[in-house]
Amino acid sequence: MQELDSRIDALRHQLATIPEAIALAELMRGRSDVDDAARDHRIEVADLTTEQKRADADVEQVKARRVRDQGMIDSGSIADPKALQRMLGELESLQRRISDLEDVEIEVMERLETAQAGLADRTAALEQIDAEAEVLERTRAQRAGDLETDLASASSARAAAVDGLPDDLVTLYEKLRASKGGVGAAALRRRECEGCRLTLNASDLAVIAAKPADEVVRCEECDRILIRTGESGL
Repeated sequence: MQELDSRIDALRHQLATIPEAIALAELMRGRSDVDDAARDHRIEVADLTTEQKRADADVEQVKARRVRDQGMIDSGSIADPKALQRMLGELESLQRRISDLEDVEIEVMERLETAQAGLADRTAALEQIDAEAEVLERTRAQRAGDLETDLASASSARAAAVDGLPDDLVTLYEKLRASKGGVGAAALRRRECEGCRLTLNASDLAVIAAKPADEVVRCEECDRILIRTGESGL
């Protein structure tokens, strides 16, 4: 039963420490950072797109006013020299305003292009991470499935091994297992307790050898149940 329990403990440890599962968890933590960055870029792209549309509209509005004023001048509809002079001055102001607005428009476009490039990079990174995660998850699931099958088999064998054992012996064994790092019973091989590695002297071996085969024997050093084997050296 101890061998089965050790096997079960090992399988559970392997299940909890599957390399692909650990790598997947680390990958997902990194993905969260990339996803946050992508979200920030999406917000920036949306804001700059709105800002660019507004800048484009401002430029077109002033250009339309310039076209209107130029048309009035070209048509000769302004007869008053002073009014014509004011209109020409306004055209110059409109041209300067258009130049300023176009500078703003270009600056917004450049910022938008930078934000779009950043979003494209983060999107590509997320796609790469997701592809790696898919591979890791497939391998993790396969390993976990194999381990779970082995664990179920060992658990069934353990249940069969417990069946028929005295309750007080099982209780003692479980208590020792809980306090002795999962090892409640240890084999006695070549005069050595495999639980604490104590080598028994001839006197101790003689005492054990004299005990009935069905009597529970404990290690004097670690208090574990000693399992006598053909290699015990008795």
